[in-house]
Amino acid sequence: MIGLRSFVYNICFYLTLVVLMIVGLPSVLMGRHAVFFMGRLWGACSLWLLEHICGLTVEFRGLENIPKGGYIIASKHQSFLETFSLIQHAPDFAYVLKHELMYIPMFGWYLWGAEQIGIDRDRGKSALQVLGERAAAVLRAGRQIFIFPEGTRRPPGAPPQYKYGVAYLYETTGVPCLPVALNTGLYWGRRGFTRRPGVAVIEYLPPIAPGLDRDRFLAKLQETVETACARLNAEAVAQDSSLALRLAPAQT
Repeated sequence: MIGLRSFVYNICFYLTLVVLMIVGLPSVLMGRHAVFFMGRLWGACSLWLLEHICGLTVEFRGLENIPKGGYIIASKHQSFLETFSLIQHAPDFAYVLKHELMYIPMFGWYLWGAEQIGIDRDRGKSALQVLGERAAAVLRAGRQIFIFPEGTRRPPGAPPQYKYGVAYLYETTGVPCLPVALNTGLYWGRRGFTRRPGVAVIEYLPPIAPGLDRDRFLAKLQETVETACARLNAEAVAQDSSLALRLAPAQT
């Protein structure tokens, strides 16, 4: 039954995406806020379908920890689920993403229209400089920067692999960093099409104030996020013991 519901959901998910991308094309020429509206509409539809087809809901915690103005959102990344869920609570955001995504037909047009930040990670230090310059402009406008500190999706419970990009941003921009923990990968894997029923949690943790050096900040961010993720994973497994099989071996 889970497989059948997942199959139906995936068809509806991508069909909704294609229809909204076609219908919403004029928004690309109307400024980023029009594009954000279409993105949030797609996210809301996807979450509604997920709940009603697969029995999977997303619970947002710690909304009171979200600051005002410009800040960095450093989120754990386990699945595609948080990618469209997180934008529901960011008023004017820019994702740090692979620049290749911005050249995908139609989808990339929306990224350009929303003024997202595409980075060529193969360029090393020069990529960091470009990131810093673009991020500074976004933050000066009172917008938010989304970044996944590990750079890619990681299985729940896997050993962390935090990179210095987020620490570079934190140190050079001098703004708060909002850590985000989650357990979405237990329900929506980074590979495969199965969407398991339950309650996936996305939790906004207390912001890290500016002023730490890179190493201290990165250590604090990793400890804060990983401790909270371990707690959320344990909470989910306590409610459904079968989810333990979806944890990486290090925490099973």
